[in-house]
Amino acid sequence: MRIGGLQKCSLIDYPGRLSCVIFTQGCNFRCPYCHNRELVLPQHFKDPISPQEVLDHLNKRRAYLDAVVISGGEPTQQEDLIDFMGLVKGLDYLIKLDTNGSRPHVIQKIIRQGMADYIAMDVKTSLEKYPKAIGVDFSVEKIKESIELIKNSGIPHEFRTTVVQPFCTFEDVCQVSLLVKGSHSYRLQAFRESPNMINPNLQRVKQVPADEIGTWQEKIGTPGA
Repeated sequence: MRIGGLQKCSLIDYPGRLSCVIFTQGCNFRCPYCHNRELVLPQHFKDPISPQEVLDHLNKRRAYLDAVVISGGEPTQQEDLIDFMGLVKGLDYLIKLDTNGSRPHVIQKIIRQGMADYIAMDVKTSLEKYPKAIGVDFSVEKIKESIELIKNSGIPHEFRTTVVQPFCTFEDVCQVSLLVKGSHSYRLQAFRESPNMINPNLQRVKQVPADEIGTWQEKIGTPGA
């Protein structure tokens, strides 16, 4: 596991639980609006944190923390992810996985082996706009496969879309809502500017106001409907 960051305590990353957040290094997408370039672009990587150091911290905090969130970067790129999740499980923590859904075969293994108690997947935009939104050529069939795996997993889960111009319009959100229909939750997020974005030029692009995104959320309704 290449661990690029550790947030020792979070009240918001695992619904209803006090958690620790682990950020893995490396991602197969290059979303221009990503604000974690130090976890995505190798030239910005810092020295990784030892997995044993993280496990030691988790062992010491067992009386205070409920859960561990494994985020990124893209965690499913880590070859020893499932082994590491097993060690965390051995400390009696709940585990939430944050993923971009690009490696459904790994997600399937995680589900089958009972390693995740909650899964959150980012669905970037409508499928036809995916290459522009993620900055690389990629088979969107894998995105569809991951959505179906997660929807049918029996595990609490959510899908989420960050509304970023020019990659995601209301029409795109409507298409995504159809893809995730039948899931537990589909949540829209406002774009956040950051000096660490992969493409800082997006800070000059007019974005959809947060209150309008709230209206979009109301219009698309609940995914289970």
